[in-house]
Amino acid sequence: MAKRTGPSTVRLDIPLDRSSPSFLMEQISATLRDAVQSGQIAPGTRLPSWRDLATQLGVSRGTVRAALERLVDDQLIVSAGPAGTFVAKAPSPQTPVPAATVAPPMRDYFPTFSEAVMPFQIGVPAQDAFPTTLWSRLGTRGARRHATAPTSYPDPRGEPALREAVAAYLAVARGIHAHADQIIVTNGYRTGLSLIIRGLGLEGTVAWMEEPGFPLARIALGLANIRNVPVRVDAEGLDVDRGIALAPDAALAIVTPSQQAPLGMPLSAERREKLLAWAKSADAWIVEDDYLGELQLDGRASPALAAADRSGRVIHIGTFSKSISPSLALGFVVVPPALAEHFGNVAAFHYPAPGMLLQHLVASFMTEGHFMRHLRKMKQLYRSRRDMLVAAMADLHPVSGGCLSILLDLDRNADDVEICGSAYRHRLAPAPLSAWYGDRAGARRGLLLCVTNCLPHMLEDNVGKLRPLVADRRPI
Repeated sequence: MAKRTGPSTVRLDIPLDRSSPSFLMEQISATLRDAVQSGQIAPGTRLPSWRDLATQLGVSRGTVRAALERLVDDQLIVSAGPAGTFVAKAPSPQTPVPAATVAPPMRDYFPTFSEAVMPFQIGVPAQDAFPTTLWSRLGTRGARRHATAPTSYPDPRGEPALREAVAAYLAVARGIHAHADQIIVTNGYRTGLSLIIRGLGLEGTVAWMEEPGFPLARIALGLANIRNVPVRVDAEGLDVDRGIALAPDAALAIVTPSQQAPLGMPLSAERREKLLAWAKSADAWIVEDDYLGELQLDGRASPALAAADRSGRVIHIGTFSKSISPSLALGFVVVPPALAEHFGNVAAFHYPAPGMLLQHLVASFMTEGHFMRHLRKMKQLYRSRRDMLVAAMADLHPVSGGCLSILLDLDRNADDVEICGSAYRHRLAPAPLSAWYGDRAGARRGLLLCVTNCLPHMLEDNVGKLRPLVADRRPI
C-alpha cells in the first residue's frame, strides 16, 4: 500500500471503488487508518500533500482533506502546517489497570443496584401500578417549561413550588403545620439524616436507635462516630424508660413512630409523651423517620410525632421512595422554625437540593391532586396483595409486619441471611429480620416479605420456590 518516494515520504496506493455506497472520503480514511494501526506505515512517516494525493487518486482536494482531518481528530496523524503531515508517534506502552475489586456500598442490604425489582423486595412500590403515561406527560410539559425558564441559581433548600406542595400535603395527611421555609428538599433519607447530623453538630455523641431498627440509620450513625445504643421495642414501640436507663446522656433518638420499621406497631400515646418530655428535659433531639407516611393499610395512619411537638425538638424526615419510586432519590426534612435558617445554610454548602426539573415534576404531581389519588389507589392494591399473600402462606403462619410486609418467623437457630441468599438465587428478595438488629447474637430470626410486587399470576410459583427454603426452619 505504501511505497517510499524519498527518505521520509511514501507513495500511497489506495484502491477506490466508485460503485460502492461508501463515500470516497470514508474509503480513503478507512484504508489509511488500517495502514497506520497495523504498522504498515511507520510512526513519523511523512504523507503526501493533499494536492499530490488528490491528483494521484483522481479525487478533489476537499475529499482528501476531509479524510485526513478525520485521522487528525483521531490522533493517528499530525498536521505540521507547511512542514507536511506525519503519522503520529506510537504512544508509550502503559501498565494495564487491574480490574476493580472494591465492594459496592451497603452490599449487605442492597445485593445489586438498578436491577429489576424482585418479588418480596422491601422498600419498593408496585412497579406494575406506576402511572407511567401521566408521569411522562407531566415530565414532557415540565421539560418544556424548564427549557424556557430564566437562568438563575436554584434555591439550595429546594424549589419553592415543591416545598409548598410538601407543606400542604403534610398539613392534610400528617397533621404537621409547617411553613415552606422549614422544609428542605433532599436526595432521599440518607441525605436527610446526614444533613441533620451535620446541622446539629452531633458527631461523636450518643444516640438511641430502635431495636430492631432501620439498618441504614445505624450505618449513618457509625460513619458520624455516633455511639449507637440499641433500645428494644415492644407492643407500644420504643421503650423510652429503658433508653433513659441505658443512655441518659443521649443527644439523639431515631424513631419510626407511625409504623415501627420493621415490626409495624405504632408508638403509643403514652410513649410519645414520654419521648417528647425526655427530649425537652435532656436538651436532646428526636429524628422522626416517617418510614411509610400515609401508607397505613388498616385504618387511619397514626399522626406524625412532629405534629405534637411544642418544644421544637423533633425533626421530621420523609421521602417519595415508597410512595412514588426510589429511583427519584428524593425526600425532605422538616425542621423547627428556630433551625430553619441554619439548616438552609448547611444545605446550601453541603447538601443542596437535586435537579430543578425533577422537583417541578413532583410538585406538579402533588399540586394537581395526582399524588393523593395515587396513594389511595396503592393502599387498596397493597391490602389486596397482602391478603392474597397471607392466604397463600397460611400453612407457614405468617404474621403482620411493617414496611408493607408480612413477617415469617424462623427458629432462633436459623440463618435468615443464608436463607435470603438462597432465595435470591431463585430471583426472590425477602429481607432477613436479623439484619435490622444492632445485636445480631440476640436477634430475632425471620423473613420480611414485602407485598407490593406480589403479582397475583406469579404468587403461587413464588411461594412454591420459597416454601422448601423455610419448611424445616419454622419455630416449633
